Amino acid sequence: MDYDSDDDRMAAAEQLAEHDPRAAADALRAIARDHSVDDDIRLEAATRLPEIDEAAAADALRAIARDHAVDNDIRMEAAARLPEVDEQAAADALGAIARDHAVDDDIRMEAASRLPGLDPAAAADAFQASARDHRVDDPFRSEAAEQLAGLHPQVSMS
Repeated sequence: MDYDSDDDRMAAAEQLAEHDPRAAADALRAIARDHSVDDDIRLEAATRLPEIDEAAAADALRAIARDHAVDNDIRMEAAARLPEVDEQAAADALGAIARDHAVDDDIRMEAASRLPGLDPAAAADAFQASARDHRVDDPFRSEAAEQLAGLHPQVSMS
């Protein structure tokens, strides 16, 4: 079926949800994973999925969060929504953002700061990576070192 816009695709998927939730979930996941669709609409499609299909929601949100072509703020928003549907997928996505050198330092730190409750080992890895990374601004490196020390007081930066 041809659509005039991504908004038309979203409207069709939402209407489909009333009649065939499985088909709607497939349509929304397809929109969320489609690299040619605007980032905001991809995220909107993914955020509509949890009420229909949590596994599809986790897949779609994780795909957005790990997509380097997506705006960093939207990647972070997708990752921040993941713990509601899949904690392991959330830890994976947040860890990927926290270790991504192309992401702004503040977003990397936000991602790392959300990790301790999901995966303490991944949090430690992310904080350690930022603390050691000379490309990271000093205030964020210091914060990462402090967070790491708070997770594992016995861990040294050697």
